[in-house]
Formats: sequence, structure tokens, C-alpha cells
Amino acid sequence: MAGTGKGIDRQAAFSGTKPVAPGLEIDSAALEAYLIGHIEGFAGPVILSQFKGGQSNPTYVVETPGHVYVLRRKPPGNLLPSAHAVDREYRVMAALDKQGFPVPHPYLLCEDDSVIGTAFYVMDKVDGRIVWEPHCPGMDTLERTAVYDAMNATIAQLHSFDPETINLGDYGKPDNYLVRQVSRWSKNYAASKTEDVPEMDRLMAWLPDNLPASGPARLVHGDFRLDNLILSPDAPKVMAVLDWELSTLGDPLADFTYHLMQWVMPPTDDGSGTGSLVGHDLAALGIPSLEDYVAAYCKRTGRDGLPDLNRYFAYNFFRLAAILQGIVGRVRDGTAANANAAAMARQVTPLAKAGWNWAQKARA
Repeated sequence: MAGTGKGIDRQAAFSGTKPVAPGLEIDSAALEAYLIGHIEGFAGPVILSQFKGGQSNPTYVVETPGHVYVLRRKPPGNLLPSAHAVDREYRVMAALDKQGFPVPHPYLLCEDDSVIGTAFYVMDKVDGRIVWEPHCPGMDTLERTAVYDAMNATIAQLHSFDPETINLGDYGKPDNYLVRQVSRWSKNYAASKTEDVPEMDRLMAWLPDNLPASGPARLVHGDFRLDNLILSPDAPKVMAVLDWELSTLGDPLADFTYHLMQWVMPPTDDGSGTGSLVGHDLAALGIPSLEDYVAAYCKRTGRDGLPDLNRYFAYNFFRLAAILQGIVGRVRDGTAANANAAAMARQVTPLAKAGWNWAQKARA
């Protein structure tokens, strides 16, 4: 099971903060001066630390005597086109914050590279729990059931918004989402490629002509999973949804199926991969089966069912493999934001193989 035995303990490796990593330092005096002039009531001195988690955009705690903030920035160095879009993260959180959807309250976006070297935004620090293992170790059965129900309700609420009514009608192109995603991640994969993975080549050739037909576009998160949520410290409640870098307008079923991958994710022995429920006794844990979780989402969103699950899984395993290959590429280029990023290299081939297996099921 992922996260057990030797290797990475995901909860320990990704939780909490650490000293700011070399190459990702911020001039605290320059930052303090800027924030004093742009956030009402802001006063130093500033103490900076860096979150352990976060593969893409380095994220920092900005502690002051009166308040604690979080800063998220683009990493320095050569970046892939369209990646690290902190401006988009800020915009979508600002829109959802106005709707009462659980996101950290955003204060400001700074696109002036002269302040700390790259664009950044500042938001509230939300107190609570981030659970890195989907089987929720340490919780009792009833709490796990309630956490999964809250998670299901949260993604269903996200997909219920009409983008036009929350001023996000131009947040992405509403048509051909899956086609554009396959094209984007194929290009990013090629730019970050470090070794030959035949299954990725097969998926890139097969997917364009075998994608599900998308319905009306909705706001999609792009990386909705348990470890991108902050739970209440003492209740099974979602306090905030984090990491909106991949959000856009698109196919909500693609977004939801990505969220479902934890039920079918190939587990790793060293804990370096994405969390997996495979190998766990879900009924004993109080975690719903894949079928029951899908049924709850469909009931909340008024759907009759989730068609084309095999093709959606093939697409999402390809997409996640390409995302992780991007991390491997940043290790190669010296711009990775996480000490465990090199371990992600081991996951690209297993994910691609899983994706090709789902594609073969879809073709049967």
C-alpha cells in the first residue's frame, strides 16, 4: 500500500513547513514594504517559511505579529508555456470567494517581477488539516464517511456554477476541452521528456480520436483530491480548496473522473506516488465504493450516470503522467519546487501503462 514500508511517508513528507529552499529565497524586506502598501492593516516584521508540499508553484507562510498569510509564486527559471499561472489561480479564487465557496480569501495579485523576482499572490492562511493519504489514517469510520461525503458535495457544488453568472465566462474556451487538453499535455510531455515510454506514445496517438463527447462547459479544478483540501481541525468539513493552477472551463466529468483516480491508482511501495485506495478494505474504513461515490455525485448534479468511464480514465492517467513528467523536467532543469520531485520520475511509466490499459478496455 502507498505510504507504507520504506520510502516516502507522504503525510510527513508533504505536511507542514520547512526553511525556504535554496534558489527560492524571497527578499523579506522588499516583500514587507510592498504588502504594507497594498494590504490594509499589514504590518511587519515578516517571518517566511516554505510549505513542504506543492510540486509546481512554491508556497510560503508569511507570518506577522498580527496575522498569518500565505504567498504563492511562480518558480524562477525557464517555465513551460501556460504553466504556473498564479494570475489565474488568484482570479478563480476571488470569484469563488464571492460565492461563498470554500477557498482561502485572496488579498492581492502582484505581477511585477521586480518585487520578489516572479509574480505572486497573497491569501489567508486557513487553519485545519490536510490529509495526504486517501484512506485517512487516524480517523474513525464515521468521520471517514462524512469526509468523503463532504468532498463529494464540494466538487458537485463547484460543477454546479454557471461560469457566466460568476464572471468567469471567459476563463477558458468552452468548446473542445478534452481535445485541447490532450494537445496541451502532449506538447508539455514532449518538452519535458527524459526517457521513452511507449504507452505514452500510444495514448497520444489514440486519445485524439477516442475522447468522450463533452457536455456544457463548467468550472473545473483540474487537480481535485483530498490532499488539496483543508479540513476543519475538529469536524468533517471542507474549509478550503487549494491549488487552482490547472483550473479552467471544461468538462466536469473529466474533472470528476480525475478525482476518482484514487480508487484505481496503482499503489507504490515507497509512497512516492499519488495516494491510492487500492488494497484497502473500503467498507471497513467507512469509505464509499467507487460506484457509490459516483452515484452520490450524479444525484447531487442531476445526472443519470457517468458514461465513458474507461475513456475518461485513459485520458486522466495520460494527463497525470504528463503532469508528473513536467516535474521530472523541472528536476532536470533545476527548477523543481519540491525535495521529493525526483521520485515522481518513477511514476510516469506505471501511470502511462495504467492509462493504456483503460484505453484497451474502452476499445473492447
